[in-house]
Amino acid sequence: MTATPAQIRRWRRYLAAERAEAAVYHELASRRTGEDRGILLALAEAEGRHEQHWIALLGDDIGRPAGVDGRTRLLGWMARRFGSVFVLALAQRAESRSPYEEDDDATEAMAADERIHEEVVRGLAARGRLRISGTFRAAIFGANDGLVSNLALVLGVGAAGVDTRIVLLTGIAGLLAGALSMGAGEFVSVRSQRELLTASIPNPAAQASVPHLDVDANELSLVYRARGMTVNEADLHAAEVLAGTDAPTNVTEQLDTIGSAWGAALASFCFFASGAIIPVLPYLGGAQGLTAVVIASVLVGTALLATGSIVGVLSGASPLKRALRQLAIGFGAAGATYLLGLLFGVSAA
Repeated sequence: MTATPAQIRRWRRYLAAERAEAAVYHELASRRTGEDRGILLALAEAEGRHEQHWIALLGDDIGRPAGVDGRTRLLGWMARRFGSVFVLALAQRAESRSPYEEDDDATEAMAADERIHEEVVRGLAARGRLRISGTFRAAIFGANDGLVSNLALVLGVGAAGVDTRIVLLTGIAGLLAGALSMGAGEFVSVRSQRELLTASIPNPAAQASVPHLDVDANELSLVYRARGMTVNEADLHAAEVLAGTDAPTNVTEQLDTIGSAWGAALASFCFFASGAIIPVLPYLGGAQGLTAVVIASVLVGTALLATGSIVGVLSGASPLKRALRQLAIGFGAAGATYLLGLLFGVSAA
């Protein structure tokens, strides 16, 4: 059958998309080693098979390469410059939007490939998310807390009709108090977690006693039963230890992942302060009254949209939905305190 002009245009788009996605995976693979590199190259090879399918259908109608959509161009640009978990998260969303399920010109195998590709990329992205989860949580939570809490504080006090200098002083005090509180809380949290993990590290003296244990009594299994294993699991692990085939403890790796308490405290302080300074900027610049409120709200709203979209990208969800959700939560809290400020201001008058 002769292909229609609409089919030819669609096949050209598919061909361009497959080529672009293969290039993204090749670019990511060039920045990875070991198993991750092999997986990414295999994904690029699969996209190459899909590319050949569209080339065969187009035949002499292949024409000039069609342009790719904006999302795929962004993906390629980020892959060339960053090669990070952000790119994998975007690639996960791109794979989930495959049109092959509803297109009769694509084979069932190609549609199945795309579904599996999404899961493969999801797995690769999950590794990256796990590596940055602690830092990312501290950054987003700290910045958002600073944005929302200090905007609410500044708007609430400003709505009460007090002098602009008092509003500015309140904002700076809120910034310092909140940042110090966040830093102290993060220090205590991380320090406590490290101490708990350190307390779980096996005593080297006990390890030195292993060769002298009564193998028949196998009292070593009691150690593992005390750590939560069942009797069978404890006996098996104890036998592996006595045979010298056990795997090393991962407590040290967990400590490395957690990081230092001082580092976490400093990061939390800085992230909160970076968010909390934004609502104060208009007052530092000399703005007053409603003008300052509007400028502060616009600045904070822009920042909330940015942090929300980042969360959306990393979670593989819609950046727009996450951005709007973040904006609604922040403005909801700030709006409530602003109304309370107006109420108290009217009452005082």
